[in-house]
Amino acid sequence: MAWGVPTRPPSSRVQALYELCKRTFPSPSSAAPSSPPPASAVRAISSIMDTISPADVGLRDDNLEDGGGHGFFESNFMKGSARAARWAQPITYLHIYECDAFSIGIFCLPTSAVIPLHDHPQMTVLSKILYGSMHVKSYDWIEPTVLASNQPVRLAKLHTDDVLTAPCPTTVLYPQSGGNLHSFTSVSSCAVLDVLAPPYSENAGRVCTYFHDYPFSSFSAGRTKTVDSPDNYAWIEAINSPVNIYMRPGMYTGPTVQDRLS
Repeated sequence: MAWGVPTRPPSSRVQALYELCKRTFPSPSSAAPSSPPPASAVRAISSIMDTISPADVGLRDDNLEDGGGHGFFESNFMKGSARAARWAQPITYLHIYECDAFSIGIFCLPTSAVIPLHDHPQMTVLSKILYGSMHVKSYDWIEPTVLASNQPVRLAKLHTDDVLTAPCPTTVLYPQSGGNLHSFTSVSSCAVLDVLAPPYSENAGRVCTYFHDYPFSSFSAGRTKTVDSPDNYAWIEAINSPVNIYMRPGMYTGPTVQDRLS
């Protein structure tokens, strides 16, 4: 199969993204974790996402600062999150498409908004910054598992600690690599187009867990050998109490997806 070659011309870049995702990501089996897609398919999806501009999804780069937030909403991403102050500027989520195999959506962050460190169990995630700048910090678990002595923390290796500014290439994380645990802090108002494959699902065991990271020097690894560059490692602790994220659903005004491949 030639990845990225549609049977007929798509009506929009969003439609092209949907059609390629539909052909690439099978519905996940409840009996086994999903396998990452072929590298050629990831490159094809990334290439399409690289061409998508704010205008292609109905956004202007000043959309976000227009007004305050109104209320909260429930999603699998928000499970375990607590409500933040009413006067905080909200993160807005624009839903484009979701099925059992994948979801497409946009997170719009006002300046200085934070999406805390969280994971993507058994998931492949492609992210494209549509406009603005954000600081991304991400980790991957050290395998086999390394635990600190007498502490509920696990060792992870730093993958990314950088500010990304649009336009920049689409980034990809995998179940065990590419920075599967990540956090976002907006440097300026920004928007991120996300493809999650498969999406979070509490019934399937793909639950979003939030974490706190500690410098490597904070804990002892017992009999584990000393790491060569401590700054490239951190101890990660799951947060059991609710996490404060102020998020609301927004109205997606871009091209609608035509589910014509079903």
